[in-house]
Amino acid sequence: MNYWLVKQEPEAYSFARFQKEKVTTWTGVRNFQARNNLRAMKVGDRVFYYHSVEQREIVGWCQVVREAYPDPSAEEGDWSCVDLKALEAAKKPLGLAEIKSDSRLFSLPLIRQSRLSVMPIGPIEAKILISRLGI
Repeated sequence: MNYWLVKQEPEAYSFARFQKEKVTTWTGVRNFQARNNLRAMKVGDRVFYYHSVEQREIVGWCQVVREAYPDPSAEEGDWSCVDLKALEAAKKPLGLAEIKSDSRLFSLPLIRQSRLSVMPIGPIEAKILISRLGI
């Protein structure tokens, strides 16, 4: 199993809304590196859900339930999407400042490539995040 992180503005699609809907198609990614990350996702992979912009915190996690396929929202170009299933909310959301203050997490793309919307998370860092989030 691999681990990933997806970012979303809570005003556009909050984790609470995602939990109510249970499954969503993760569309609208228009960055080649993020698209390639979507294409690398496999069914069963776990995904941290990050509220971007003002909140800047990991708020829950989900699971890949359908691997990459053509993004139906793309009017042109070679773009992909995946289907995600909401799992659980974090017992305590983990903010970006807290993540940056943990030297064990310095290698996260969230810190190094802050604008990337879909990114891999290594297994060691995932274990740290899981314990910090209480999930």
